[in-house]
Amino acid sequence: MQKVYYSLMKTTQRVAPLLFASFALPTILAAQQQPVTKPLTTSSLDSHEGLTIAADPWLSAERYKSAFPKKSPYTAGVLAVKVTVRNDSADSVKVGLERIRLNLTFDEGNRQELPALTSEQLADAVLHPRVKSPSKSRLPIPLPSSSGGRDKNWDQYQKLAEDAGLHAGVVAPHSTVEGLLYFDLQNQFDLLSNARLYIPDLIALEKNQALMYFDIDLSRPGAH
Repeated sequence: MQKVYYSLMKTTQRVAPLLFASFALPTILAAQQQPVTKPLTTSSLDSHEGLTIAADPWLSAERYKSAFPKKSPYTAGVLAVKVTVRNDSADSVKVGLERIRLNLTFDEGNRQELPALTSEQLADAVLHPRVKSPSKSRLPIPLPSSSGGRDKNWDQYQKLAEDAGLHAGVVAPHSTVEGLLYFDLQNQFDLLSNARLYIPDLIALEKNQALMYFDIDLSRPGAH
């Protein structure tokens, strides 16, 4: 059998790399724990002042199945738009979610600003849909209202909508948030050919400075 000899010199050579590793490991782990931002692949996006917002309209029933496995908002005429907000700046950014609008253009001089549904309004729209009017008028799209009749099924659906929704009003520096916004289009999904997602209320908190609004074209090729 071959004998193995150890020497003080070899032992010393082993200790030096171990000491280096013990000092370097916390630094390496800290670097690994920094937030990582993924590239945004959707073509419906806008970017300025260190902020990027992407919007992805869900225009097939298949896309809703993971979030809403039983009753889909899409079959009830409601459009979900997945919104991703990536903050590459050094400031926290507050997004005024309640002021976001889906701007629709029917024809020249005929426009409407559609607010996003709350999770409660979405549950009403899906579980207690309104009787459709025989009129084919496209203006105005009626604003949602409470339909009553809330029960256990309604509570469960409202929670699904809330969990999948966009509800983080503040985006930390170098981080990303995402979620769904819901718009009741009354099954008129073709209106997306002339639609823009308008996000006017953005504030850099540390500077207490308003940022420029975002106006994202949802009709761009590849956005759907």
